[in-house]
Amino acid sequence: MLQFADIQQAAERVAGQVLNTPCVESRTLSEITGAQVFLKMENLQFTGSFKERGACNKLVQLSDEERGRGVIAMSAGNHAQGVAYRAQQLGIPATIVMPGFTPSVKVMRTQGFGARVILHGSSLEEAAVHARELAASEQLTLVHPYDDLAIMAGQGTLAMEMLAAQPELQVLVVPVGGGGLIAGIATAAKALKPSIEVVGVQVQRFPAMVNAIQGTHYEQGSSTIAEGIAVGAPGVHCVEVIRERVDELLLVDEGDIEQAIVLLLEIEKTLAEGAGAASLAALVRHRERFAGKQVGMVLSGGNMDPQLLAQIIGRAMVRSGRLARVVVSARDVPGSLARITALVAEAGANVDEVHHQRAFTLLAAQNVEIEMVLQTRSREHAAEVIERLRAAGLEVRQVQ
Repeated sequence: MLQFADIQQAAERVAGQVLNTPCVESRTLSEITGAQVFLKMENLQFTGSFKERGACNKLVQLSDEERGRGVIAMSAGNHAQGVAYRAQQLGIPATIVMPGFTPSVKVMRTQGFGARVILHGSSLEEAAVHARELAASEQLTLVHPYDDLAIMAGQGTLAMEMLAAQPELQVLVVPVGGGGLIAGIATAAKALKPSIEVVGVQVQRFPAMVNAIQGTHYEQGSSTIAEGIAVGAPGVHCVEVIRERVDELLLVDEGDIEQAIVLLLEIEKTLAEGAGAASLAALVRHRERFAGKQVGMVLSGGNMDPQLLAQIIGRAMVRSGRLARVVVSARDVPGSLARITALVAEAGANVDEVHHQRAFTLLAAQNVEIEMVLQTRSREHAAEVIERLRAAGLEVRQVQ
């Protein structure tokens, strides 16, 4: 089993190679969650995630013969970038097998570090099978993303930094996929401060570690916004450590993670990918669990496809009422649209989209339905705009 001495040795190897990222308090998130929240901002690593730590610790220990033959890894993105970058720094040829759903930003970034990238399969497990086949046929050293003691030890250096920066922390909240990160963190944290709690967070669509530890049988989904922790089978070595050293595992859903991503953007002006925002999602969803405690939250990564980010921001604006879709029925005469938009402007809202519907409607032929997407300040403001339109004698309904 992984031991604290392994992590101490890893810390010596990665010192000066990876960034000792800030671990800073967020007063606003503390107010929202009822806990005193500290953010460990691993999204600021050069490759955008904590994965550099484990990759660095693993690769520097390879023999000259292993370095010459090259390494291979399978990853949904962050481990890929970590291995590719560290291999490039050490002059080691790297091959990365990535599932077909991997965001293009992660594929291009991995290729940018000089790695050979192979897209294969529709899951991490299918990519893993192909990576093992290539490792055997091409005599490459497989660098597993989580089920490897050297990888786990490298990730554990993160906890040493957190407790050095904020020794009063009472709880660490960590995203969980295969389990390498939380296994390393729990080992280091419990050795340095036995009273500390370590809590893992999984997304409901991929609850493999929860099922393994708690004996539950939650069904697994096919996709998630938190693709970095979309793991179907937890690491064998990781389960052993987590069973002994992790205090609790929590589940969050897709909406929780979307909300957390937007909160981090708006409040902290920092980008966390789906997996990276899982810790905050747990704090918001399970407020009573953490209320009044000093909580260290790991922002594990910030690599997100811009198109997906735009969709998440738009959906968040809809949920908060800052985007509202309304349908106004009016006479189809010149000036009717101008009158409606003037009323919207007087109410302090803005028209984002507008569409006239003449054919697909049950209204009389001389009438028209005007569908508008409005930018408003809040759900209450949207209701005020609708009332202003109705007060002017217009038939209005809001479409959810």
